[in-house]
Order: sequence, then C-alpha cells, then structure tokens
Amino acid sequence: MLLAGLGLSAVCAVGALVAATGVVAMAFPGRPEPWAVHLLRRAAAAAAWAAVAVYSLGLSGVLLSEHAFNNGADSIPAPACRDGFDAETRQGLSHHRSSYLPLRFDCVRDDGTVYSSEPGYVWMNGVTASLALAAALLVIGAGHATELRARKTAAVS
Repeated sequence: MLLAGLGLSAVCAVGALVAATGVVAMAFPGRPEPWAVHLLRRAAAAAAWAAVAVYSLGLSGVLLSEHAFNNGADSIPAPACRDGFDAETRQGLSHHRSSYLPLRFDCVRDDGTVYSSEPGYVWMNGVTASLALAAALLVIGAGHATELRARKTAAVS
C-alpha cells in the first residue's frame, strides 16, 4: 500500500513537471494562439498535478501509520504516536484518530488532550488546498478568457 501511494506521488510529480515545462514553453516563439488561454490551462494542469502529488504523499503517510497500528508485536499504541516522542509527551496515551481529508494522524491521551504524530501534515494540507484552489482559479480564468475572446470576435463580425 505504501509503495502504491509513493508511486502515485512520484507519477503525479512527473506530471506536474511535464505540465510546468508546457507553461515555460509558452515563453518561446511559435506558441499556440490564443496563447493566454493555453498558458492558463497548462498552469492549471501543473497546479492540479502538484496538488495530487502532495496529497498522495501525505495520504501514504497516514495509511502507513494506520497499517502499523495493531499489526504485530509492539504495535499498540500506534508506533507513530510513540516513536520520536519523549516519555512526558507519550504519558497517558490511550488511542489515536486519523483522517484522510484533511490529512492527520492524531494521538489522544487519557485526559483528552491531543498531539499530532507528524507536524508535516499541516503543511501538506495547506499546500494541497492552495494548489487545488490555484488550479480551479486558473481553469475559471481560462474559461473567462475564452468567453471574452468569443465575444470580441462576435462583436467584430
């Protein structure tokens, strides 16, 4: 499962690089017309591929933590909640909560307080949301540019 998640992340990262290359190619002569619409579409594709790459990387981390829990000796409480934390932080650890949207794997103590097993999920959630929003806005911008061009062409005719 972990290899599939990391593989998906790698494939999406390559897709993002290919799409970003298409964005850079718009700066060279011989670009397709209307170039602004093509630029917006290519940038939207790059942002979408990058969002999926970052999300799938975080998803594979959550899935790995879930898989390690209750899977063999010394797996309760979840190793993600124990490994790398001092004894004071782990004091009273009772269970964990995980989520795939937003990404998180939280460790819960007996008194109800929570600490994150991986602070990296915060930036992964933020980057994923920002890239997805950017992709959506770029698609909307490309549609708007196409509409404006069609109206301009209709007005001239």
